[in-house]
Amino acid sequence: MSKITLNIAVLTVSDTRTAETDTSGLKLKSCAEADGHKVVAQKIVKDDLFHIRAVVSAWIYQSDIQVVLITGGTGFSARDVTPDAVEPLLEQVIPGFGELFRQVSYDEIGSSTVQSRVLAGISNRTFVATIPGSTGACHTAWTAILSEQLDSRHKPCNFVDLLR
Repeated sequence: MSKITLNIAVLTVSDTRTAETDTSGLKLKSCAEADGHKVVAQKIVKDDLFHIRAVVSAWIYQSDIQVVLITGGTGFSARDVTPDAVEPLLEQVIPGFGELFRQVSYDEIGSSTVQSRVLAGISNRTFVATIPGSTGACHTAWTAILSEQLDSRHKPCNFVDLLR
């Protein structure tokens, strides 16, 4: 069985990053492309609940996007609203994604991982995940979870099976 190539959109949530300084968005893009997927959209928005929700809603609606990866805004500061913006858009939440991310992340950053409100789910046959804004967290999320779960050949199950 050959691997299914997915169309992925990457959203960076930040008040300070630009296309030149967005190392986290670039990390997700490079990991996705290295695994044979296609990044069809990439954008940076400010830490604003409605801006985030507008972009993610539009991407969920597009039939040619199967995956939306969002980096940034997952902490507990007043400006960290990414999970709050995204969760109402999800038809099904995947609790194990955040649980597993924090478990794996614990080995890297210790108890600080409890301050990560990582979230994932499915909406309109689109997989949506929020990931912390650090480049290291994006690498961890990709290598520990996303690489396998976005591979249609991974058994006994994968997220690709939920997108068709």
